[in-house]
Amino acid sequence: MTRTYFGTDGIRGTVGQAPITPDFVLKLAHAVGRVLRQQQPHPTVLIGKDTRISGYMLEAALEAGFNSAGVHVVLLGPVPTPAVAYLTRAQRAQLGVVISASHNPFADNGIKFFSAQGTKLPDDWERAVEATLDEPPVWVEAAALGKSRRLDDAAGRYIEFCKSTFANHLSLRGLRIVVDAAHGAAYQIAPEVFHELGAEVIKIGCQPDGLNINKGVGATHPEALVEAVKTHRADYGVALDGDADRLQLVDANGRLFNGDELLYLMAADRMARDIDVPGVVGTLMTNMAVEVALKAKGVQFVRAKVGDRYVLEELEKHGWTLGGEGSGHLLVLDRHTTGDGLVSALQVLQACVDSGKTMADLLHGVTLFPQTLVNVRLKPGQDWTSNTALAEQTEQVRAELGDSGRVLIRPSGTEPLVRVMVEARDAALAKACAERLADTLRV
Repeated sequence: MTRTYFGTDGIRGTVGQAPITPDFVLKLAHAVGRVLRQQQPHPTVLIGKDTRISGYMLEAALEAGFNSAGVHVVLLGPVPTPAVAYLTRAQRAQLGVVISASHNPFADNGIKFFSAQGTKLPDDWERAVEATLDEPPVWVEAAALGKSRRLDDAAGRYIEFCKSTFANHLSLRGLRIVVDAAHGAAYQIAPEVFHELGAEVIKIGCQPDGLNINKGVGATHPEALVEAVKTHRADYGVALDGDADRLQLVDANGRLFNGDELLYLMAADRMARDIDVPGVVGTLMTNMAVEVALKAKGVQFVRAKVGDRYVLEELEKHGWTLGGEGSGHLLVLDRHTTGDGLVSALQVLQACVDSGKTMADLLHGVTLFPQTLVNVRLKPGQDWTSNTALAEQTEQVRAELGDSGRVLIRPSGTEPLVRVMVEARDAALAKACAERLADTLRV
């Protein structure tokens, strides 16, 4: 059975259009509640959300749907996605629910779920929910209805958790840090975490109005952070996305460090402290320079499909702890069960404070390979996979690049596009090769 509603990260779409409508979300919660009650007669779920105006409406629909199925609800209010994962474990709840569309604009929203262990749920669970959605509702009798309450100190508990992932003998005293929360879920929490660890905090993107999440700020628009770091002469800048599960970091010179660089930095820091790092997981898009540098240190490197879900699958398969994407979605599984922008930022800052080195110092010798990405729009009915000219040209380019570059050709998951990416030590070569490949698709 294929999944109708669930994508790679829950259910997402434009508010007011199926499936992100209050009637469907109520039905969804009711179906999820019925699945939960097959394992436990009186389950409890936690619901957190980001700052989108639609969060109020969807939260109410979820609450009603769960209660109608005999499920108790604990409302967390606006908290980061990884906070819901943590609190679900800490509260011994059976499920965590997040209302968020992550880095998307405010008009979108979504629903995603965490298990009792704070991890993503398997495909089989999602299929069971979709099968139940097709059945008529089974309303419980009045005496068996679920109850709702609010966890008033949810933010404070998560702040303490984040601080616990930073070494006890270190602090951020003497550092000035710009914190950009993308007007999103971490707008109160993120500045407080860095402040309580001793930093002087300058806030941007911390004034949500329900309509401005991710608008011109945050991890998807790091230029605002770069400018603020320069203006305030800060030591570091930290930008999160709308639900705070990914980040970008900026140093005192205004240099932006992406997720690929931060992933290498965390691995190298652990090795410098004699912590075993047997392997690291990236994605098909991870810069080749990171793979080369890690292998030079004797660290295995595995590429997963694009998406943190697939990175997590590879980490669990190998029993490793570090993985991530260039977008800044990083997994540090010995600190948290899911990607967490704040925890990842603290791991990087801890490495800098402990070593007395800057991010640039810690990445000395690791220069990202230039990448050229060309999007080619397909004509209706065009089958790019059987394009012999593309296949021949791809083999020629790979032979030309040898061990100093790579080619990745993949379809877009959302548009009729083929993405052609070429990576090489020489930027001009990468661009020329990408255009040659793209030309074979422009028929």
